[in-house]
Amino acid sequence: MNQADVTKLVSKLRINIKPRHRNLKNPEGPVGRLDKLRKTVTGLIKYERIELNYNRADEARGYAERLISEAIRHGDKHVPTMELADFWLEEKQLVHKLFKVLVPRYENYTVAYTRMVKVPSFYPETTTSNRTVLELRGNPFPPLTNRDSQNRNLLHNVLLDAAKKEYRKEQYEKLSKSVSSQTDNQIPAGYSEENDLNSNKPSTSSQGVSPP
Repeated sequence: MNQADVTKLVSKLRINIKPRHRNLKNPEGPVGRLDKLRKTVTGLIKYERIELNYNRADEARGYAERLISEAIRHGDKHVPTMELADFWLEEKQLVHKLFKVLVPRYENYTVAYTRMVKVPSFYPETTTSNRTVLELRGNPFPPLTNRDSQNRNLLHNVLLDAAKKEYRKEQYEKLSKSVSSQTDNQIPAGYSEENDLNSNKPSTSSQGVSPP
């Protein structure tokens, strides 16, 4: 069987799959590991956005992609596909969501059905690492990344503009006070504008001339 025949049997996923499985430790062994992955896939289909450890998110993503891909390819009349959905989705009402909601959403997609985004390392009052958000594309939640960052009507840009105006106002006030203080220090004590005018006024008093 050549490569072309293989692609007819199994559809190609739109994400990279590592050749080795992730090392997901579980006290119950391989069975517990598989149960954990099933819970992750179920949570992803149910909530459409979940946050978890990177390794588990990366491996569960492949199974979710395969499940959605097979559902789109074969539909709900295909017995093996229904058995696959029944295995991976622990909450059986999600089987209906898979075929009636997600399949119509993704049937014309040319990219992956899921997206992974790493979360910041520092949270308020705690430090975490290796955390990831795994989500279904087209979910109803606000986007995690904003590509239109130059839109001045976005909330964070409005707040930044207001902060810049307030900062400039404070700097102008400080500069004005500094200039006024320097001007006051350069004026000698007892100086008045009237005295300055009198000192520059020419003398008009007559002086007597002594006879020769």
